[in-house]
Amino acid sequence: MPIGEFGGAPTLPGQGGPLTTTPLYWFYELGHAALHPSRAVADAMRLYFKNPLNPLSHTPLGKQIAAGAEVYERAIRRYARPEWRIASTLVGGERVPVEIKSVWERPFCRLLHFERQFAHPQRYPQPKIVLVAPMSGHFATLLRGTVEAFLPDHDVYITEWVDARTVPLTDGRFDLDDYIDYVISILHKLGGDCHVIGVCQPSVPVLAAVARMEAADDPYVPHSMTLMGGPIDTRFNPTAVNRLAEERGIDWFRRHVIAKVPFPHPGFMREVYPGFLQLTGFISMNLDRHVDAHWQMFQHLIDGDGDNAQKHREFYDEYLAVMDLTAEFYLQTVDTVFVKHALPKGKMTHRGKPVQPEKIRRVALLTVEGEHDDISGVGQTEAAHQLCTNIPDGRKSHYLQLAVGHYGVFNGSRFRAEIAPRIADFVRTAEQAGRKPRAA
Repeated sequence: MPIGEFGGAPTLPGQGGPLTTTPLYWFYELGHAALHPSRAVADAMRLYFKNPLNPLSHTPLGKQIAAGAEVYERAIRRYARPEWRIASTLVGGERVPVEIKSVWERPFCRLLHFERQFAHPQRYPQPKIVLVAPMSGHFATLLRGTVEAFLPDHDVYITEWVDARTVPLTDGRFDLDDYIDYVISILHKLGGDCHVIGVCQPSVPVLAAVARMEAADDPYVPHSMTLMGGPIDTRFNPTAVNRLAEERGIDWFRRHVIAKVPFPHPGFMREVYPGFLQLTGFISMNLDRHVDAHWQMFQHLIDGDGDNAQKHREFYDEYLAVMDLTAEFYLQTVDTVFVKHALPKGKMTHRGKPVQPEKIRRVALLTVEGEHDDISGVGQTEAAHQLCTNIPDGRKSHYLQLAVGHYGVFNGSRFRAEIAPRIADFVRTAEQAGRKPRAA
């Protein structure tokens, strides 16, 4: 499908005049409620004109009405968090059931374990991988393809971030420091015998968490960390996202894109960066492609091309499902990563203590970038190597994947064929080199 790739770093929408964002959120909710009757009518029309017992459903006009009604209803609905839809995986030629369990939980995150139900105990345990999913507007299911690629040969865990509008104010704040705390706590939960992969936006907090653990001589550091398409140093090949952040400054974002969650959501009155604003930013970057994709969907439905129509549905069920981010996390991330460039300048702190990547010495490092990435430019992730000066050269590696954009760094055919195998090889090498006694 000729649809634009979507990003993992915070997209910064709104280059026009001032917004009064909190009333805008309320108006958005009001508009969504007001459109409910038209959604119901459109859905009823779709069902009526697709009914095989209806003679009109077989006419060109009937097919156009049914197609138009479905495209309209899908364009204005609110999309819930998608399901994982991972029931099994193929391990050594054997189809193995997969059970998804929550093994660690905090107000803003759950750690999910994709537990493979082997008929017989494995003789050689496979490496544990912790995928730190982006907290940047989309749900963790964005990495469904990433999980599926690693499941056959790895024991996979993933962070599932919670929509801030569903978290009551009584559960407290959540900022970048808390994000780093969560990563450290997860690594402690797994006893350090694992490999952490930061996909896009989490590259910075993952690197910061490992640096803080190394500075404290923490015995539970992972064997390796892989950073994929992340904004470690956005001064390299700055993208439109990076330039907008520097031009506007943090005060502009605080005034223009932060809103309070409206009633009746559980997070009522929590300050957030609304998901619908994030989605507006995503879509505006490739508006012509999205319009074209919906037109093609209309044509597929008329032509009875069920396969392509279903691909469109699956993509947009994921793409249009967005979550709110806490205001403090969003603003601190924009200020630290995109405005002040605090990490590469050696000025980033966590709980008042310096984040020092040069302290990392026991953890192998792999960075992955996409040639056509328009969210995190080429060189921004590789910059981690310049910061982690005490990791031996033999335990550091960088890979640039040609002919892919941001989304292709962690999903799609090239990821499965070329990137995932390289990460797997790196993990196996780090696993062998990093085996050592761990504290109880």
